[in-house]
Amino acid sequence: MMASLLQCPTSPFPPSFSSINRRSPVLRFHFPFRHAVRCNLVDPIKFDNGKPYAPLLNTSPLHLSSTATSHLENTLPPFNKYDTRLRIFSGTANPALSHEIACYMGLELGKIKIKRFADGEIYVQLQESVRGCDVFLVQPTCPPANENLMELLIMIDACRRASAKTITAVIPYFGYARADRKTQGRESIAAKLVANLITEAGANRVLACDLHSGQSIGYFDIPVDHVYGQPVILDYLASKTICSDELVVVSPDVGGVARARAFAKKLSDAPLAIVDKRRHGHNVAEVMNLIGDVKGKVAVMVDDMIDTAGTITKGAALLHQEGAREVYACSTHAVFSPPAIERLSSGLFQEVIITNTIPVSEQNYFPQLTVLSVANLLGETIWRVHDDCSVSSIFQ
Repeated sequence: MMASLLQCPTSPFPPSFSSINRRSPVLRFHFPFRHAVRCNLVDPIKFDNGKPYAPLLNTSPLHLSSTATSHLENTLPPFNKYDTRLRIFSGTANPALSHEIACYMGLELGKIKIKRFADGEIYVQLQESVRGCDVFLVQPTCPPANENLMELLIMIDACRRASAKTITAVIPYFGYARADRKTQGRESIAAKLVANLITEAGANRVLACDLHSGQSIGYFDIPVDHVYGQPVILDYLASKTICSDELVVVSPDVGGVARARAFAKKLSDAPLAIVDKRRHGHNVAEVMNLIGDVKGKVAVMVDDMIDTAGTITKGAALLHQEGAREVYACSTHAVFSPPAIERLSSGLFQEVIITNTIPVSEQNYFPQLTVLSVANLLGETIWRVHDDCSVSSIFQ
């Protein structure tokens, strides 16, 4: 599928983009991880697209490459696989991602019992002691948002009552983030309400990935570590070796210009285009015009999430009308509310690149879909929070 991309002898990405060869099967990120390891696969993945990278836990010893080992020994403190003061528990929203995070960190997920009663109430019981421990709860508040949010709150309460030293809510996808301001009279600001709920439940810290808007951090009265999925997607695009002269980064709306500009800067300061749209209602968008030149170029559309895919598909149709040769869609969060799958698989996109912050059910796979894992990114962030190290330095 990618054979049609123009191969350029000079990569559009700066030399410092990756700490080692960007095609290396060991490291896929441009910042040093505590241990550059991937879990061994029982069966090799036979799909180029449409299947997420979901390594299976294996009891065989973990091995590091000599290059990564020598680099990490000089930059990071010794790693204690049996550090009993760090515990990771998974909710039911995205257990596959939680397993990947634990696998990267060389730890096992904590034992927890979560069940639903006949009337729909949620029951949570920790099945191991967390007294005096730094506890990290991995639970995105993805659809069904209310169920997963309530489950996270009860998990936090259970850890607080079990005398955990600190409780960090690891929220790969923060639901209700779009309700971050009042656009009309008599509206609620649900993002602030959810932040209050998490704080009052007993969380000491929040670790979130690609919030819809930066001001949501200010809604919390506790520390928030905001991590970005850009390095994962940028590293994948680097393997495409798209010539910089053929590349243009496109923001699907005016509100995402800052995000697209930061993305374009990492792509050898690629040119930027903006799709101007007017929204007439929730989940309904109308494309008006295009600001910038995309004729004969490979357009990379960047957004934080894809919900019904109305905005990004109408933007892609406009890009094709304006002469774009190929269109890629890049997004951290794949909400994929109907009819997103039908729109994304309609042939407008050369490839749809997302991450696994939200689990994608198998019936929603389509040939153009590529799912990248943020497990290493979140795992490294968890280690740095636990060790009181800098998190922002990951993205510098």
